Amino acid sequence: MSIIIKTADEINKMRVAGKLAAEVLEMIEPHVVAGVTTNELNDLCHDYIVNVQQTIPAPLNYRGFPKSICTSVNDTICHGIPNDKPLKNGNIINIDITIIKDGYHGDTSKMFCIGAVTPFAKRLIQVTYEALFLGIEQVKPGTTLGDIGYAIQTHAHKHHYSIVQEFCGHGVGKEFHEEPHVMHYGKAGAGAALEAGMIFTIEPMLNQGKRHVKMLKDGWTAKTKDRSLSAQWEHTILVTDTGYEILTLRAEEL
Repeated sequence: MSIIIKTADEINKMRVAGKLAAEVLEMIEPHVVAGVTTNELNDLCHDYIVNVQQTIPAPLNYRGFPKSICTSVNDTICHGIPNDKPLKNGNIINIDITIIKDGYHGDTSKMFCIGAVTPFAKRLIQVTYEALFLGIEQVKPGTTLGDIGYAIQTHAHKHHYSIVQEFCGHGVGKEFHEEPHVMHYGKAGAGAALEAGMIFTIEPMLNQGKRHVKMLKDGWTAKTKDRSLSAQWEHTILVTDTGYEILTLRAEEL
């Protein structure tokens, strides 16, 4: 399967989908507080996506996933399933949103802090965010997927964090997951060269401890094997003629 180059019409649809996905994260932010359950957050997002935006929550029933969003708390790396356990002060949580509008996907995630979190957790979250943007800044025609991974890896290792290797960014469009795989580690100059019209996610997952993953019996939830904290941020990126456009940029990031 080859990398799909989007047409101008497809790019416009992806812009709309990306903006809507970002708006869900903006909507849910005031509700991400101590005492709320991730099931309650799921229900709020589901209602907003379906009834306000009139879009489709892509994770719901995707390969059997039972909820409309992913909520990954503390040592959960990704694909956490919302449940009835209340969030506590000091928790960190990644909320991952993917919506479908007019057949096209918008995919993004953000880290949230519950109350006062430790300086160690704040630093992990900040360095992961910096790594995301260092990866994004590599994006332009002629650079390679390896350049993205190398930039992320270099920053993470400089701060003594490990990078999860079992999960990666991906092409996105009509399908939730398309080519290419966008690794968050690698060699500069290696891998496929970027071309204008490619759209993919960059979504680095950094661990405070070792990189190794433990999968829960539900078949979805990925946790750090050593129970150390993990952080992730995600944006959907368009390769333009001269560089990149972040399709899921939130107002706070402008």
